Order: sequence, then C-alpha cells, then structure tokens
Amino acid sequence: MVEKVYATAKELKGGKYVLIDDVPCRIVNIESSKPGKHGSAKMRITGIGVFNGQKKTLLSPGDADVEVPIIERKTVQILSVSGNNAQVMDQKTYEVYNLEIPEELVSDAAAGKEADILEAMGMKKMERIK
Repeated sequence: MVEKVYATAKELKGGKYVLIDDVPCRIVNIESSKPGKHGSAKMRITGIGVFNGQKKTLLSPGDADVEVPIIERKTVQILSVSGNNAQVMDQKTYEVYNLEIPEELVSDAAAGKEADILEAMGMKKMERIK
C-alpha cells in the first residue's frame, strides 16, 4: 500500500497535507520569495501535525518535489469506552483496535456510536463522534 506521493512545492495549497520531517501535517501558511539572480523561488511551508499538533516548517525551492501523505478517512463503531480509550471496529474490514479519545470528545463517546477517524502512515486519530 502506498503511504505517500510526491508533488512540487508550488502546487501545494493551504488546508492540504504535506510531510515535514516524516510527520503528516496540515498546511496552515505558505510564503514564497521571488526568484533571485542565481536561484529559484523559495517556499516556506508551515504546517500543524495531524496526529501530534506540533508546528513544523519546511523550506524548499518552489520547483522541488515534496512528499504528500495519503490520509484516509474511515468510519468506525465504538464497541466500548474505558476512561479516555475506546475499543473500536472498522466498519469495512471488521478490524478491532484501541484508540485514544481526544479530550474534547470524551463526553460524547459511548458504546454503539460511530466515529470518524484519520489514518496515515500507521497512525490513527479520532476526529469526531456522530
């Protein structure tokens, strides 16, 4: 299964995803400098880590290839809740695994409800509960 693809830095837009230091990040800001006498335009791409929330910056020439992660959105069913952890089942593959529930979603989590998750590069994160 392919975990990432490549795109040129000037093709990126805010709200899309990029890999910065092997961390999938959502792009929040892109600054570009004019091309100089001896070089190409430089792009400063700022992103927030999807899974850890860290702010990261990538400095790259505008025509250079950058890695773009493939992020899948899935729907899972919550089987049980214990503190801030939930046992969930993927509704397509019927795979059962444990996920940490984000602090803001703990009050909504209950057995039998459905949740949307993001999955990329072997990491999973609960995004919302339906």
